[in-house]
Amino acid sequence: MKLFKLQSLKFLCTLKPPNRILHGHPRLFASDVYSQYESIRRGKQEIPKYFNFASDVLDRWSEIEKAGKRPSNPAFWWINGKGEEVKWSFEELGFLSRKVANVLTKECGLQKGDRLIVILPRIPEWWLVNVACMRAGIVLIPGVSQLSAKDILYRLQASKATCIITTEELAPAVDSVAPECHFLKTKLMVSKGSREGWLNLTELYKNQPADHSCTKTMIQDPMIIFFTSGTTGFPKMTQHSQGSLGFRPLLSERYWLDSTPSDIIWNTADTGWILTSVASVFDPWVFGSCIFIHNLPQTDSAVILNTLCRFPIDVLVGAPTLFRMLVQNDLSNYKFMNLKYCMSGGEPLNPEVMEQWKSQTGLDIYEVYGQTELGVICSGVKGMKIKPGSMGKAAPLYDVQIIDKSANILPPGQQGEIAVRSKPIRPLGFFSKYVDNPKKTAESERGDFYVTGDRGTMDEDGYFQFIGRDDDIIISSGYRIGPFEVESALIEHPAVIETAVVSSPDPLRGEVVKAFVVLSPNFSSSDLKSLTHDLQEHVKKTTAPYKYPRKVEFVQELPKTVTGKIKRNELRDKEWGRM
Repeated sequence: MKLFKLQSLKFLCTLKPPNRILHGHPRLFASDVYSQYESIRRGKQEIPKYFNFASDVLDRWSEIEKAGKRPSNPAFWWINGKGEEVKWSFEELGFLSRKVANVLTKECGLQKGDRLIVILPRIPEWWLVNVACMRAGIVLIPGVSQLSAKDILYRLQASKATCIITTEELAPAVDSVAPECHFLKTKLMVSKGSREGWLNLTELYKNQPADHSCTKTMIQDPMIIFFTSGTTGFPKMTQHSQGSLGFRPLLSERYWLDSTPSDIIWNTADTGWILTSVASVFDPWVFGSCIFIHNLPQTDSAVILNTLCRFPIDVLVGAPTLFRMLVQNDLSNYKFMNLKYCMSGGEPLNPEVMEQWKSQTGLDIYEVYGQTELGVICSGVKGMKIKPGSMGKAAPLYDVQIIDKSANILPPGQQGEIAVRSKPIRPLGFFSKYVDNPKKTAESERGDFYVTGDRGTMDEDGYFQFIGRDDDIIISSGYRIGPFEVESALIEHPAVIETAVVSSPDPLRGEVVKAFVVLSPNFSSSDLKSLTHDLQEHVKKTTAPYKYPRKVEFVQELPKTVTGKIKRNELRDKEWGRM
């Protein structure tokens, strides 16, 4: 399959974002990394055959930094709220990531193309492992830190990962399933302690040499695999390349993030999300910006607001749940030090929340719409008129349309499926494939389009509005949850004969998981309140805790089609008041 070639850049000429000039920020230096690719953006030069984000972007910024041509901002700035703080320049990031790369290649014996699962919270080592994998050509597979032993088992077996890196807290869960994972050779732990059968990454990398030759990678070589939930079956492995994640922001104009080397960007998303890869790795560092991270073991609105007051953060990126939480506070009590730009992504943001935030802070919230498979698809940008309920316009490189079931483009105002043109040229930014699942990869396209599975409309001005999922995926607090995973966990409980899981509206999280449960006759006389709690705790122990059903309703039977399929859409419509 031809992924992309020079013609795919034609969209850059037609989809340029408004107000590309730096909105009051100092101009970038003429020698910066972004400007190096101007000739490619203008279609005067072919996309390179070889590309590695670590050597071609991060090491280049290190050179610019050493030449005194970048502001004194750190490249990476981490705090934990308990007094600990880490600041790295691009030079220090390079120095430390080369040490970690040597751990992976020399101590662990990993080679280019090997797969490594990393399950870490928001700690500096997560970023070092990311960059180290780029340097060594190792394929990174991030996971959220709430994964259960069963989730980890599935990911290890499906991915055939040869190495896993996690915390002391999750190590027992890994050990409980490791005997069933025949490809797993090495276990690394980020810890101050030790554990039998595990190498200590924290100790190992400190003693490694800082010399490491970056592996030569092609622009289409795999770089990251994300597990993304589906409506049926277990999560799919969505593979991205050096080009789709690393090179894409070099071509996408100064669009959704529009940052500069003077900017400090704080994205609060979990480390397992593609949003963290996009907003806390690739897009900020392309522009030489500083990535700010707070460990945030729990999402605490007071902690977040106080952090915005104490630190010179320019850009805040978070799920709608974050802003819903923040506006419940009296924001007049907080004076943000430097905040200028707010972005929300992962699910639709209520217009009333945007209005409350604006009235109390004077700041707009720009919506970002994307998917694991494509990254940012639509967005509002600085200077663009905000239309309440809209998620902005199509991102550069993407021709986004509303189509019908026959892949015909629908006129403005007409509801249909949100789709992105994938033929005849597959744009840079698209995922490469669903690993080991050619059938699902093929099913993601209809006619000349990749189909997102979301329904929406586009107005005469090119603004897109999200209507809802065209499938059964639940997006709660930005987390994508497949009903099959929750149903599989529930059905293991002896009280459950049958179950169906759908989304249910929630004022804080947007939507939450609701389970309709048909009970076994042996449990029909049980205390339903107590049983609800038991079922919720069972799901928390069986799969990632964020997937548990916050609502449970016991029913005599589930609505089904004549062929016996559960009518989840009927249950979902009832929940959302659309019957």
